Amino acid sequence: MATRGASPGETPKTPAKRAAIDPLLRLQTAIERIILYSRYILIVFYMGLAVALGAYAISFVFEVMHVAELALKPFEGKGETYNMVMPILELIDGALVSGLIVMVMLSSYENFVGRFGDEALDDSPEWLRRLDPGSLKVKVATALLTISAVKLLQVFMDREKYSDSDIYWKIVIHGMFIASALALAFLDRITAQGHKALPPRDDTGANPPPKPEA
Repeated sequence: MATRGASPGETPKTPAKRAAIDPLLRLQTAIERIILYSRYILIVFYMGLAVALGAYAISFVFEVMHVAELALKPFEGKGETYNMVMPILELIDGALVSGLIVMVMLSSYENFVGRFGDEALDDSPEWLRRLDPGSLKVKVATALLTISAVKLLQVFMDREKYSDSDIYWKIVIHGMFIASALALAFLDRITAQGHKALPPRDDTGANPPPKPEA
């Protein structure tokens, strides 16, 4: 059977042969390849995040040493109270930020650059394969909300260092984080329901024809 667009007895032209003949098609193919392979530039950003995570880990170690020094500090004065909650909240904040960096690095690479190999997946977190870009946005918003809550708790525990205006705006910003997280979760749920409602596609990527009514 002759292929549509080719005369009987003529060999059908493959996309590569058509690109070699048509200069516009060849230019389009080159542009598509450039756009497709440009995703590997994102590796530079992910490697930068990995370096930043290492630097942040070094500063975290110094913070732990500082907390240990405070814990071993002898008690001085009758009216002096010693509070370990604030330094520990700083450590919790650092752990949350580090987890956010790792989640963004792993999930973004998996979604935008390429899939990890089987050897790398042997030691990967279970949630790595389950996060799509929409779910990643919800997870990031949730992590930012948690970090904001820790910061706000630090403000309330050290109330005398902040004015009423500062506390007011910190509460407003925290409320904006809550609203953003709820909005992203709502949009992600609507998108997931829309994908479930779509009919399945065949091997060619086209929707199957509707069934004739009885």
